[in-house]
Amino acid sequence: MMNIVKKLNLFLKVKLESDLKDYLGVSNMSLFCNGHLALMIAIRAMNFPKGSEIITTPFSFSSTTHAIVDNGLIPVFCDINDVDYTIDVDKIESLITDRTVAILPVHVYGHICDVEKIDKIAKKHHLKVIYDAAHVFGVQYKGKSIASYGDISMFSFHATKVFNTIEGGALVYNNDSLKDVLEKLKNFGINGPEKVELVGINAKMNEFQAAMGICNLRHIDREIEKRSKVYKRYVKRLSNISGITISKEQKGVVPNYAYFPIVFDKKKFGKTRDEVMDELRKENIYTRKYFYPLINDYDCYKDKYSSKDTPIAKYISDNVLTIPMYADLSLDDVDRICDIILRK
Repeated sequence: MMNIVKKLNLFLKVKLESDLKDYLGVSNMSLFCNGHLALMIAIRAMNFPKGSEIITTPFSFSSTTHAIVDNGLIPVFCDINDVDYTIDVDKIESLITDRTVAILPVHVYGHICDVEKIDKIAKKHHLKVIYDAAHVFGVQYKGKSIASYGDISMFSFHATKVFNTIEGGALVYNNDSLKDVLEKLKNFGINGPEKVELVGINAKMNEFQAAMGICNLRHIDREIEKRSKVYKRYVKRLSNISGITISKEQKGVVPNYAYFPIVFDKKKFGKTRDEVMDELRKENIYTRKYFYPLINDYDCYKDKYSSKDTPIAKYISDNVLTIPMYADLSLDDVDRICDIILRK
């Protein structure tokens, strides 16, 4: 009986990995119990010297920076641009030192980073590129999966994501030889019944997550199509409103409509982000100040960093609100949300 259970468990994870590779059009993937541990292990697998620097952005979830710090490395914060809120590629090179080993850009809200410029910078300075791709599952750029760019991309399969396994994550990578070390690092460093080669952790995806992923992947294209209708209604209702900035779709990108962020300018709109958030909450509509506060304003980092060094990220963080965005959100509810936002 135990052998049957083990074989079933293995089958489910192997099948999900195979299905995901086919869907994303990639050749190498490792599954994890969550995105954070996947990112931690991606960095660890690179075997960077302790005290090395990784350039990243403070406009992200805490996981991004924590994964760097937990590996004994130093985050160096680069500001974002004010168009798609991803890392400002024109400011990266000024932050490179002789201790820089990698760039860790973050694809945000389903918007992708300038992967081509990042690739040129990385090659010029012999740096690794590890993408936090938690928000961009299924996104394509110029006909290729966004997972094709960089050395490693981390995807989160948390329940709030476009594709989910309840909780889970994955790494996609272009170097075949990484498979062995990643698989060992997520399983205590074990290699066989009586051999432990590395100091690893327990970050394995379980069979229940895999089963959920197999089921959800069958519906992902239809779910993204439903999200697109919600997105387009929001755009129709909230475009060309003074004091409201909404992001435009990126050229050459097939999006996944992961989030709908709005940036408010009180002087022009008449209400702050927080005031709009409170009005929506009174109507039982829950939104997120995503990402607020900035990572370089966290209590655990603010003694070493200052958000004054990343002014665009600071402004966006202080004024952005992500409003409800999911496949089964009715257009009537979208209109109701917009009506509340727009009422004076």
